[in-house]
Amino acid sequence: MTGAQPTGDMVDLSTHSAATGGSPHLRGYAVRPPGDERLPGVVVIHEIFGPDDVNKRSADRMAALGYSVILPDLFTEGGPRKCLKATFQALRSGHGRAFQDIAAARQWLIDREDATGDVGIIGYCMGGGFALMCAAPSRGFQVSSVNYGQLPPTPEVLQGACPVVASYGARDRGNEEVPAKLEYHLTRLGVPHDVKQYPNAGHAFLNDDDIGPWWLQPLFRLGHAGPEPESAADAWRRIDAFFGEHLRR
Repeated sequence: MTGAQPTGDMVDLSTHSAATGGSPHLRGYAVRPPGDERLPGVVVIHEIFGPDDVNKRSADRMAALGYSVILPDLFTEGGPRKCLKATFQALRSGHGRAFQDIAAARQWLIDREDATGDVGIIGYCMGGGFALMCAAPSRGFQVSSVNYGQLPPTPEVLQGACPVVASYGARDRGNEEVPAKLEYHLTRLGVPHDVKQYPNAGHAFLNDDDIGPWWLQPLFRLGHAGPEPESAADAWRRIDAFFGEHLRR
């Protein structure tokens, strides 16, 4: 990890999204370690509640590992209430504005003067599903970190995918069988990978705080969703090592 603490700012990504056909007013949270060293980039994809402070701290954490990071706001054009349905439709179909926004964020990193041109992707919950879909060779990423993301409707899209590191919680209702299926398909397709399921963790266990509106917190707790520090520490160690191998600083 770098010695100095990275600091981030909101940036305008609309020029790049215009080129990809993405959101007209696309914005994102950008953060990188201090200095002018040329660094590989990482696109961070947020959860269903958007790029809140928890997701921004996840971006800060990736920057602290030595990457130039961008967290695009996939809900730029109206927030979760207006954009969530279309975003999930894009995730299920494999095309749509969300993927164009992700492509714009990737190109924004590549176009920086302090970039190496190599870019990875990491996502959580909904963003984990996008990170897995974006492991496909046509998306141009060098490595992907999938955290409690759903499987693609057609696993064959992962033929020739970039290396994948994936983390799930065994107490994550609805995702209990995903790690074994993902392990099977990645092995079958010859994709380098590290898939792990944590017995004491549920959904969103990598978060450092609860997310979502306060009135949903009791439901999240009943569903074992939320931070699980011990499992998260091991998952972050694996992510750091895996990206260090496939997205060299």
